[in-house]
Amino acid sequence: MKPRISMITLGVANMAKAIDFYQNGLGFPRHGEGEQVAFFNLNGSWLGLYPKDALAEDAMVDSNASGFNAFSLAHNVGSEAEVEQVIQQAINAGATVTKTPRPTDWGGYSGYFKDPDGHLWEVAHNPHFWIGPEDTPK
Repeated sequence: MKPRISMITLGVANMAKAIDFYQNGLGFPRHGEGEQVAFFNLNGSWLGLYPKDALAEDAMVDSNASGFNAFSLAHNVGSEAEVEQVIQQAINAGATVTKTPRPTDWGGYSGYFKDPDGHLWEVAHNPHFWIGPEDTPK
């Protein structure tokens, strides 16, 4: 098996609100139309949005689970200024900051926000390990 994450699907309470947050608020490029499901191209992987109840039904799990989901999504950027910029863009789009951007104990810089459905996103600059299209392993 060649390990990879090709798509992350988030279960959301309000499709229109979630689509607006990611497409218009954060500027993620959307593929297709409609509000039954939404897909966003993330330069090598995809973000999917699907109604929370329908996603739970498809996975055959309880849709009423609540609390901390024990995971976060990460968006790595090229500088501390970009961390600040992305966090501010998320705030402007309706996100809630859970950790203001700050230096980390591992030598980087990061902050966290929650999207309208409470999914955690870390925005980080790691000067030791940058993930970007120009840094594809040779």
